[in-house]
Amino acid sequence: MQRLTVAGRLLITALILAAVYFGFKYVGGVDLLKKLAPKQTADQTTGSSSAPSGTAEESTDAPENDEASSSSGNEPAATGERQTFTYTAPVPQGGKLKGVVELGASGFNSFIVRIDDQKNWKLEKAEFGNSLVLENMATDQDVREGLKEYISKMLNFGVGGRDIHFVVSSGAVKAENTQKIIKALKSLNYVVNTVTPEQEGRLALRSVLPKDFEESSFVVDIGSGNTKISWKNGSKTSAIETYGSKYFQNGVDDAKVFEEVKAVVKQVPEANRKTVFIIGGVPFELAKEVRQGKERYTVLNTPSAYNSTEAKTKAGVNIYKAIAEGTGSNQFVFDWDANFTIGYLLTL
Repeated sequence: MQRLTVAGRLLITALILAAVYFGFKYVGGVDLLKKLAPKQTADQTTGSSSAPSGTAEESTDAPENDEASSSSGNEPAATGERQTFTYTAPVPQGGKLKGVVELGASGFNSFIVRIDDQKNWKLEKAEFGNSLVLENMATDQDVREGLKEYISKMLNFGVGGRDIHFVVSSGAVKAENTQKIIKALKSLNYVVNTVTPEQEGRLALRSVLPKDFEESSFVVDIGSGNTKISWKNGSKTSAIETYGSKYFQNGVDDAKVFEEVKAVVKQVPEANRKTVFIIGGVPFELAKEVRQGKERYTVLNTPSAYNSTEAKTKAGVNIYKAIAEGTGSNQFVFDWDANFTIGYLLTL
C-alpha cells in the first residue's frame, strides 16, 4: 500500500510537470526563454546582420546598372531615368589659342579654344550669358568702352588680337542693340560675321558632332530666337530652322509650336535618330540639374522629368519634347564645351 502510494505520488508529480511544460510552451514560454538568453547571443546576431553592409551599398548602385542595361534597348527611358554616354573627344596636339564671341539674342557667350592643325580642339575658357554691353549702355561710347574691356580679357588670357572673332547669331541679327554693337566693333577694326539659320545649324554640327556619330546622330541647337536642327548624309550637311525658346513673347501658343516642331523634325532621316547632340541656353539649364562632376557630356532627363515655371525654360522643354516625340529619339546628349561659333573657328 505504501509502495503504491509512492508510485502514485511519482505518477502524479510526472503528470503535473508534463502539464506545466506543455502549458508553458502553449503560452509562449519557450519564446520568453529565448528572449532571456545571455546578451552575448544578441550582440553576435547584431554583428552578423551588419556584416553585409557592402552588399547594401552594392544594391544601392544597382538601379544605375539597371538604367545602363535598359538604355541599350530601343525603348524610351522612363521618367527621371537617364541613359549612359561614354565618349572622349580627341585633344589637340600643340595648337593655337583662338577666341570667338557670340552676339546672341540674350547676351554674349565667349569662348577661348586651342585648335591644332588637324582641327582637334579643346575649350580653355568660356563665359555664358554675359550681357555687359547689351544692358545699361545707352550711348555708342558706352558700348565701345564696354567692348574694349571685354576684348582685353581675351587678350590678357593670351589670345592674339587677330585671333579674336565676333559672330552674330541668326536670332539676334535684327535686334537694335546688336546693330549698335556691330557698329562699335567695326570702329575698333574688328570684322563681325553674320550667319543665316542654315549656316548656324551647320556650324553647330561642325563643333558638336563627333565623326564616330555622323551616320547615327543629329544635332539640335535651341536658341532664344530660333532652333536649328542639322545632320549629315554622307558629305552633305542639312540644316532646318524652327521656333526658338522665346516664342511665347510673340503670343504663339504652346500647342501650335509643339505640333509644328514635331512635324519639322520628321525630316531627319531615321538612320540619324539614335543619339541627339543638343546645345543652347535651355538645354544648358536642363543639363545643370543632372551633371555629374565636370563631365563634358551630360545625358538629359526625359522631357517629362522637367517642370519649370520659368517661361523661357518651359518653352524650351516644349520644343525638346516635340523633337523627342517627332523623331522617337530617347538619348539627348548635352555638350558643355561646344557652340556654333566654335564651329566657325574650325572653318577658318
